[in-house]
Amino acid sequence: MPDEIKNILFCGVGGQGILLCSEVVAYALMQEGYDIKKSEVHGMAQRGGAVEAYLRYGSRVYSPLVEPGSVDFVVGLELMEPLRYTSLYSEKTKVILNTQKVPTIGISTGIETYPENPVGTLRGLGLEVYPVDAFEICTELGEPRAVNMVMVGALSWFLPVKVRTVEEVIRWRLPEKLHRVNLRAFREGRRALRK
Repeated sequence: MPDEIKNILFCGVGGQGILLCSEVVAYALMQEGYDIKKSEVHGMAQRGGAVEAYLRYGSRVYSPLVEPGSVDFVVGLELMEPLRYTSLYSEKTKVILNTQKVPTIGISTGIETYPENPVGTLRGLGLEVYPVDAFEICTELGEPRAVNMVMVGALSWFLPVKVRTVEEVIRWRLPEKLHRVNLRAFREGRRALRK
């Protein structure tokens, strides 16, 4: 196991399952023997506001705090949300991005305006961006709320975890009646990024 610490930012809008998304990844990394530290900001989750969670992993992690320029992976469950955190990115940051628009309360009330081209803006910063139409995938599966597991599947390509480990965590963390659709969403997320 390398000593280097890796940092993941999960971001989106309240109600998208960001915290569950980060928990599944955290437990999978722990199962593979990594030390993890996690922090989250979810005070606005019930009001349609921005939600973020940070996950750090490595052989030994002492703090949950992420410094500017240190995020390795961004999992954006909403199209524009990763634009809020660009001070945390470096030229090595990879952004896995759901192409779905879910306007925050600020946009709905006219306080903020939705950016023109979030993918182009992120690429203009020199970042590797991997767009995934997670909402369309979930709609085809018949469960639009499984977007978070599609994004876990896409992220899993970059993580030092076995597919089997993530699937075990999904089974452990979710009620049995939700296993089938969430496991399918996870696998479809992997397939979408492989394309």
